[in-house]
Amino acid sequence: MGETDVQKFYNGATVFLTGGTGFLGKMLIEKLLRSTDVKIIYILIREKKGKNVDSRVEGIFEDVMFDVLKKKLPKFRQKIWPIAGDCSISGLGITLEDRKKIISTTNIVFHLAATVKLDENLKQAFYINVNGTNEIVLLSKQMKDLKSVIYVSTAYSNCHLKAIDEKFYDHPNDYEEFGVFLEKLNDKETEIITPRILQKWPNTYSFTKAMAESLIKKTGHGLPIGIFRPSIVISTYKEPISGWIDNMYGPTGAMAQIQFGLLRTLKVNDSMLADLIPVDTCVAGLIAAAWDVGTEKTERTSKNISIYNYVSSVENPITWKDFYFICRLHGLQYPLLKTLWIPYMINTNSEILYKIYTFLFHLLPALPVDLFAIITGNKPRLLKTYRKIHKFIDATDFFRRREWTFSNEKTKQLYAKLSPEDKALFPLNIEQVNWFIFLNDYMKGVRKYLLKDFDNTLKDALTRANRLYWIDAIVRKVILGAFIIFAWNLILKMFSY
Repeated sequence: MGETDVQKFYNGATVFLTGGTGFLGKMLIEKLLRSTDVKIIYILIREKKGKNVDSRVEGIFEDVMFDVLKKKLPKFRQKIWPIAGDCSISGLGITLEDRKKIISTTNIVFHLAATVKLDENLKQAFYINVNGTNEIVLLSKQMKDLKSVIYVSTAYSNCHLKAIDEKFYDHPNDYEEFGVFLEKLNDKETEIITPRILQKWPNTYSFTKAMAESLIKKTGHGLPIGIFRPSIVISTYKEPISGWIDNMYGPTGAMAQIQFGLLRTLKVNDSMLADLIPVDTCVAGLIAAAWDVGTEKTERTSKNISIYNYVSSVENPITWKDFYFICRLHGLQYPLLKTLWIPYMINTNSEILYKIYTFLFHLLPALPVDLFAIITGNKPRLLKTYRKIHKFIDATDFFRRREWTFSNEKTKQLYAKLSPEDKALFPLNIEQVNWFIFLNDYMKGVRKYLLKDFDNTLKDALTRANRLYWIDAIVRKVILGAFIIFAWNLILKMFSY
């Protein structure tokens, strides 16, 4: 087979990438190297926790998801050029020498870097998500042989709306004026005023991502730029290995705690759609979107900036009820070796019932465990763990109890443009995802790749789970029997008067 249209676009090209150490970024690097013949990938990366840029880059490729690539292209590291920098700093913190190199050689830009912490401090979220995007736009405008720029936003950037089309929406704040305003506030003042600033937005993440989009609308004219909006990204479907995941974001954090036997109740509207997408199909769409933007023969104005909503709810919907049911079904086959109790869930959309359930199933069992730890001279941990879990549940509550009507015509048109060869090479069509198979591999992946409970422990884990099942059944019967006896004695006392 010869080169496909998308491969021709990338082959010999130099790519500049931010967010390369993140979940989506690592998958994008792997897919570009495995499926195209890019010349160089510049990765903007900052020093973190005492690790310099080179050691952080090496850490990226230690991940098992690069094993397939290492066999296919053993010398791929020659194509990776780390660039020291930071999206929260003016000028991206790039040296003059590196800047000249990037400007003179880059052809394709992917801006993925963002703080995805939903309740991030507003100033920090603004510096990274908005100022960082502005710096990328300014840098891109200086690139001599630029073909395409893709800004990765989120399908929930305008989540205060019920229907979300592939278009720009007005933001109440101008990014320049807002930045000047924030500079005048100290941290305490920022914290106090944040709820009033956010207005209809539920968190600083979606608020600043929406502002970054408005920035692109205002400053992106003249650039071959597009916006890619994925919904909730979870594990790989097929490539390069099925079920790979490396983070606790979104529903994955909940599933991990359920498997540990810790999370037993959740605020969720079961009938609502869970807009989940696999990371490998998402990256396929991202790569194809850059090709689409780069080959469009239209005038580069803000009116012609392409926006791609990459969601599952339009063509392949699944409800939260079905998601949790299928995950629980498969999760029973892949228990954790160190699970505290057998996994079970009671979901509710009622705030009152949720508080009752958290008291009965979380706090009440945690109290004697922590008390025993104190008596035996150990550190009490369970109540502290539940406080963290409840904080996570509250932060993500907004997205589990609502649903949105998305349009994805631009994304469907993108897929239709691809040749049969490119459709096979970059399978972005979410309609082809089999949820039952995908979520089976997802639960295996959560166990193996995220929680590091490897296949050789599965037999012992199943034995332990079976033992816990019978213990749980006995405990339930004892509690039920004690309740019946108590109720009976209470009734007898009442009638004895």
